[in-house]
Amino acid sequence: MSSSRRGAALALALSALLGAGSTAAAQVPVKLGVLADMSGIFSDIGGKGALEATLMAVEDFRKLPGSDALKIDVVSADAQNKPDISSGIARKWFDSEGVDVLVDLPTSAISLAVAPLVKEKNKVALFTASGTSELTGKACTPNSVHWTYDTWALAHGTADAIAKAGGKSWFFLTVDFALGHSLERDATAVINAEGGKVVGAVRHPTDTKDFSSYLLQAQGSGAKVVALANAGGDTITAIKQAAEFGLVDGGQSLAGMLLFISDIHSLGLQTAQGLQLTTGFYWDQNEQTRAFGKRFAERNGGRYPTMNQAGAYSASLAYLKAVAKVGSAKDGAAVVKAMREAGSFDDPLFGKTSLREDGRVIHPMMLVQVKKPAESKGPYDYYKILATIPAENAFRPLKGSECPLVK
Repeated sequence: MSSSRRGAALALALSALLGAGSTAAAQVPVKLGVLADMSGIFSDIGGKGALEATLMAVEDFRKLPGSDALKIDVVSADAQNKPDISSGIARKWFDSEGVDVLVDLPTSAISLAVAPLVKEKNKVALFTASGTSELTGKACTPNSVHWTYDTWALAHGTADAIAKAGGKSWFFLTVDFALGHSLERDATAVINAEGGKVVGAVRHPTDTKDFSSYLLQAQGSGAKVVALANAGGDTITAIKQAAEFGLVDGGQSLAGMLLFISDIHSLGLQTAQGLQLTTGFYWDQNEQTRAFGKRFAERNGGRYPTMNQAGAYSASLAYLKAVAKVGSAKDGAAVVKAMREAGSFDDPLFGKTSLREDGRVIHPMMLVQVKKPAESKGPYDYYKILATIPAENAFRPLKGSECPLVK
């Protein structure tokens, strides 16, 4: 090769190398922070499974055309189910560690505390594990996205079905924080609308070990339905102890206002059979959900995904697509706007999905019943789908919304 050709070849190689370097340097940085209960009573619902689901979303995003424009990092921390600790972690992440978006947020109290901070810093919060419908009401922000479920949807699924089937008198056993209060409030409205009546209620602290005094009050009320307006370990403990007290044998029925497939697994079908609940996701619903569920289980010791973990996957994937469209993760409100402007799309786990101006992600919900042991064909084959609630009916309508973003 002549010296001139060698020089040209060298120049071309150098140009290619510099071009590759400039492409790498031009990658848009985006960092997701999974703030979940890693060690407490909600860890099976979200926890490390929520982190794994977020990592799966990143993997799947990287398969899409143009995804190499983003440099994606994921960090995680234990929220410890405490609003002050969670707010401190979020502030540190935002101020000094470059985190752009929060995923999971394990309790309503944490979410309500963190939402104003996210707005102040112009970041994004993907509330995939929070229940209170206040997040899309008075507490809505242009930086918040409420995925998966909320107390309005749960109440209008489970309470409505049970009330219409003849469950007219109710007693609430309610966890004393934002989630429980919202569940009781939203379900009470449904019960009253169906001509039923709430004859009593009692509130208990988070992570209660002994429900005996509360269950005695529920028995003494004479209510036909004892509603458990709590979640995670509290719900599991309450149901187990209710069985010991003979509530169901005595003619009362239990209504789990917020139950997850991990709860059913912990309870066992012998104890949980017949329970009705509302969920936004079930791994055995269709081919796409089954593929995700089996892939998730292979990475998580055989445990199949809860709807919160599915929510972490879908919300993270939608968020990354919006960042790629905007070209930056720095303006959180702009990213949320891009998510909303994407319009209705077919989410692989939740079906027909869209984001409203109040921050509420709407998608179909399902009313399911826990199978009898003889009906289950294997691990996590736990649900019979009784009804599918269309997206437009599953969540609180915008009419009369208290969210200041709704025109």
